[in-house]
Amino acid sequence: MRETEILERAFAMPLTSPSYPPGPYRFVNREYLIITYRTDPAKLRAVVPEPLELDQREALVKYEFIRMPDSNGFGDYTESGQVIPVSFRGRRGSYTHCMFLDDEGPISGGRELWGFPKKLAKPTLRTEVDTLIGTLDYGPLRVATGTMGYKHREVDLSHVKASLEAPNFLLKIIPHVDGTPRICELVEYHLEDVTIKGAWTGPAALHLTPHALAPVADLPVLEVVSAVHILADLTLGLGKVVHDYLQQPSRRLLEARAMSLVG
Repeated sequence: MRETEILERAFAMPLTSPSYPPGPYRFVNREYLIITYRTDPAKLRAVVPEPLELDQREALVKYEFIRMPDSNGFGDYTESGQVIPVSFRGRRGSYTHCMFLDDEGPISGGRELWGFPKKLAKPTLRTEVDTLIGTLDYGPLRVATGTMGYKHREVDLSHVKASLEAPNFLLKIIPHVDGTPRICELVEYHLEDVTIKGAWTGPAALHLTPHALAPVADLPVLEVVSAVHILADLTLGLGKVVHDYLQQPSRRLLEARAMSLVG
């Protein structure tokens, strides 16, 4: 294979059979259960990377269960994880702290393209009689259970649409072949062409169980604040780099930290 052929075909790994196709990535009937809860402020500050900022008055986390039955290139899958309200240079948005899902394509694509912190697990989202139920299993163990009364009250669709269209931030890390970071960036992306088909709220509860490799309970539930159930069509837009941690002076800090570990 000639070098020109490699460059023409190089999009994703592996070269001859990529785990996911090029976009656009359109989602139809994407269903969310989002439970917003209050947590320990110190533990929240410990996981949100600078230069993102937290609201000093609140310590909120959004626990999400997302069902995606029809997504271009990725197929039919479900994911679950934690998203944290933040601000960046005066703009309010969300930082994705962790995500767990059950499909190789969006795990690979999410990590390689955007920097989504995705790991393999078994999330579900379903309706059981009068209750919307989200679960997350890591191996044989249940680590998250969320419930909400099914469609108790409709909510303002324009408010929901605005919340989905707000900026989203990710920490993208790709190592060099020697194990040092080759890419370490703060990435911003947006959901595009959003159509809200319905949105509802109701009474909700969330239970998180400690797990060494799926540590969602490290941000403990102190109080459930609200919950929303959303059905939408949307496109997952590609990202842009808004902060490079390997540029000066961040690189000097990284080198100093490495020297201290060696010493």
